[in-house]
Amino acid sequence: MRAQTTLRVIALSSAVVAGASLPAAPRLHAEPSSAAAAATTLPFQDPHRPMNARVDDLLHRLTLAEKISLLHQYQPAIPRLGMPVFKTGSEALHGLAWTTDRDNNGAVVTATGTVFPQAIGLGSTWDPALIHQVGAVVGDEARGFNVINPRVWGVQLWAPVVNLLRDPRWGRNEEGYSEDARLTGAIATAYGQGIEGDDPVYLKAAPVLKHYLANNNEIHRDTTSSNLRPRVKKEYDELAFELPIAADAATGVMGSYNLVNGRPNTVNPDLNDVVRSWTRRTLYNVSDAGAPYNLAGSELYYPTNEQGFAAALQAGIDSFTVDNQLSDPMIQLITSAVNDGLLTETDIDRSVRHVLSIRFRLGDFDPDGGPFAKITPAVINTPAHQQLARQTADEAIVLLKNAGRALPIDAKATRKLAVIGPLAETVYTDWYSGSPTYRITPLAGIQERLGAGATVTATEGVDRIALQDVASGKFVSGGTGDAGDILRVGATSVGATEQFDVFDWGRGIVTLRCAANARYVDRFNFGPNFTNSAPQPHDWFVQQQFVLEDQPDGTVAIRYAGYEKAFDWAGPEVYLTVASDGSLALTATTVDAASRFRKQVIQSGTAAAVAAARAADTAVVVVGSMPFINGREDHDRLTMDLAEGQEALVKAVRAANPHTVLVLEMSYPMTINWEQDNVPAIVWTSHAGPETGHAIADVLFGDVNPGGRLTQTWYRSMSDLPDILDYDIIKSRRTYQYFTGQPLYAFGHGLSYTQFRYGELRVKDRTLGAGDKLTVQVDVTNTGDRAGDEVVQLYSHQQRSRDVVPTRQLRAFQRVHLARGQRQTVQLTVPVSDLGHWDVTRSRWVVESSAVDLMVGASSADIRQRATVSVRGEDIPPRALGRETRAIDFDDHAGVDLVDETQEFGEAVGATDGDWLKFGDADLGRRTRSFSAEVASVGGGGTIEVHLDGPGGRLLGTAQVPATGGVYTYVTATAPLAAASARHDVYLVFHGSFRISTFAVD
Repeated sequence: MRAQTTLRVIALSSAVVAGASLPAAPRLHAEPSSAAAAATTLPFQDPHRPMNARVDDLLHRLTLAEKISLLHQYQPAIPRLGMPVFKTGSEALHGLAWTTDRDNNGAVVTATGTVFPQAIGLGSTWDPALIHQVGAVVGDEARGFNVINPRVWGVQLWAPVVNLLRDPRWGRNEEGYSEDARLTGAIATAYGQGIEGDDPVYLKAAPVLKHYLANNNEIHRDTTSSNLRPRVKKEYDELAFELPIAADAATGVMGSYNLVNGRPNTVNPDLNDVVRSWTRRTLYNVSDAGAPYNLAGSELYYPTNEQGFAAALQAGIDSFTVDNQLSDPMIQLITSAVNDGLLTETDIDRSVRHVLSIRFRLGDFDPDGGPFAKITPAVINTPAHQQLARQTADEAIVLLKNAGRALPIDAKATRKLAVIGPLAETVYTDWYSGSPTYRITPLAGIQERLGAGATVTATEGVDRIALQDVASGKFVSGGTGDAGDILRVGATSVGATEQFDVFDWGRGIVTLRCAANARYVDRFNFGPNFTNSAPQPHDWFVQQQFVLEDQPDGTVAIRYAGYEKAFDWAGPEVYLTVASDGSLALTATTVDAASRFRKQVIQSGTAAAVAAARAADTAVVVVGSMPFINGREDHDRLTMDLAEGQEALVKAVRAANPHTVLVLEMSYPMTINWEQDNVPAIVWTSHAGPETGHAIADVLFGDVNPGGRLTQTWYRSMSDLPDILDYDIIKSRRTYQYFTGQPLYAFGHGLSYTQFRYGELRVKDRTLGAGDKLTVQVDVTNTGDRAGDEVVQLYSHQQRSRDVVPTRQLRAFQRVHLARGQRQTVQLTVPVSDLGHWDVTRSRWVVESSAVDLMVGASSADIRQRATVSVRGEDIPPRALGRETRAIDFDDHAGVDLVDETQEFGEAVGATDGDWLKFGDADLGRRTRSFSAEVASVGGGGTIEVHLDGPGGRLLGTAQVPATGGVYTYVTATAPLAAASARHDVYLVFHGSFRISTFAVD
């Protein structure tokens, strides 16, 4: 989901540009007063009637025009039926987001709610029961906000994000829970069920899962295709969505921007055919913001918006998130699609039924508003909710390293403590964060915990500089007050308004904060000038980024690095100059034309940090990421390293004081190899909201024993990862399931201030059938000297399989709290069917007969006990290539692309010269005779060679692929085959450029 409330984004989005060319459709109704209602009670308003009957009654009362209006994200009121307005999609990733918004009249509406740790932090708790409580608070507060203004805050919530954290470079890593589908599903289920409430029929709020499907890169996110071979799709990407939907913990999905196997997800037929099959409940699916316009826009998938919108509706999109509050363009497009025969009223009715079903469950049409209508704004941001936010932030913290028991810090013995680092005195919010009413920084939390009896020295460890214009000899000045002023060159000496703190976010990117008002330098209203007015780097385009480029003569040029430079309308200017009136202006296109400045260091951040560290008993260094800069929506990370200046700071502090504790506050894994080797203690937290400082202090001083666990593999190097667009986790050996290297920190890793002993792993049944349940027990004893939490993790590995299977895979887990010396028996149960995988030879799930290793421990790499069970399943038979075989059901591949067979349905393989597919263990019978394949080519065609036992193995025959005139125009290519028999691996080797959908070897 991208911005839908930022006015600048609205003015410039491709979606609005596309829609702006349409003639405005007249509004169906004037906005009614809140008191508008039907004169008499109608059958659909009777809560005693069956829900389906109520839906049918209302649907039949609506005109076609009224039905179409309900397909937009902002649904108008229909006064004659007493239907109120309905807004879809309040963002609620870790609390209600965007709590400063605009209503339909453009007026600013502000409220503040409870802000929880980022989603990656919620996942790191490994505590579904806690996350259920968090979800319940989010649902309550959504209701409270809805009472304040239903036009701004709806009770259909676009959360949680269940996209798997397959690649730690993904810019939206902070929004997901884990690289593991089952852990993600468990956390998402807990969050969603908490949001929905405990009524068997009615919904407190309606969670919608984001973003279907395989949306895990931001680079060219609307035009890149995520290639999902069937096993990866079924076993990995789909599973994270299926689990919460099957548990009735979500009421729909949001189609994502990207394509899957060549087809945009906005028209992915899975939205109907697969997603709706996971539950008996009615689902209400929505598009991502502006995505329907991409079908005829950036994706060039349909020639017109009418065709694209119609295809989206038929594929399973029920609500169009386009044009913000303005529904007229969508109404016109859908109306035209109906008039042109692209859609029927039956198509409209199907989606409107989905819309109404969820609205009925939300109580929209009950006289009293349903069982959750009594919730008022009084629930928002209560002390109890704030306390839950602190508990969640506590539970999410992960202790990565603790050599020599460097932690916890003894508060009674510590008289001098230094708190150092660029994140020590701030709490940052992110794009999907609410607006907190208070912020406990790490420094404030530590000071509060130590009290007046200790000396806490603080420094952010950043350079404070002045910039002197070489041409005039005068200094750059900002303003005072929150609004600051336009930056100008004019001062002849350096005061507070001429001093700027330089925060390093890596790869040369810095932000500049004026010492006079603690506000960041910001591009002013997308114009040429800059002000010191931003409370933090923020907004969609993040206009607070600069690079101070060193020049050969010792001066610097200032390059503007705001995100909107990726857009053509932003213009070619990238360097700052001094205008005739003295203002700094973005007018130069090259560094040669840029003004030159002398950078005067007023105070060295490193020197201040070293001095503070040397004078302290312990130095706490707080470094990490800036959520709007170091990877976020629309921007993947280009490095996994700590910012160069931050790493240098850590090294300097460690050299100055051996008692150094490193606090990493960030949204994703980092390659902190030096820190792991040299710093005694390291803790990690996500950006955890207003209670960040309390939680850090709670853990550092041992008031809370850290029990969080990593939900992703932390790699040692970017070289451990393939291209970010490579989605084949099996072949590319991605995630802990397939990675064969040595990680920096393993999936599930996390230490404690106490120790836990695992007893023997006891298995209830050593031999199991495919329909049985696997039950194991293990005694876990706290053998240390303090209470603590352990996350008991059960993994499995199938010893024998026809296919490549994970080296280990999480099957179950439980977070347990144990007092000192306490022993607890942990029982974990897994359906044997969960041990299955997708059989590409028969396109179905299979549980194979095999010995299965069971491993229980504290992480995927810290296995404490093992056992083995025998599973009586089935053996996958040899492939029968004599019948039609889908090309995409291969066992191995090289170089191929996965594409759409038609625009509406099916998948095929796109081949270029030298690519090949393997189909393993094929039974060729007594003699092969012929080969046939369904192929399509818009170019010159090519050939398909049939080889045995390798791409260079025995050649049986070659089929000629003709040009067919279109990628969706298939013909049959055939070839005679030399005689072969028995069982072989069959390879199809391609030359030329074409598509193949199915084939047969007879």
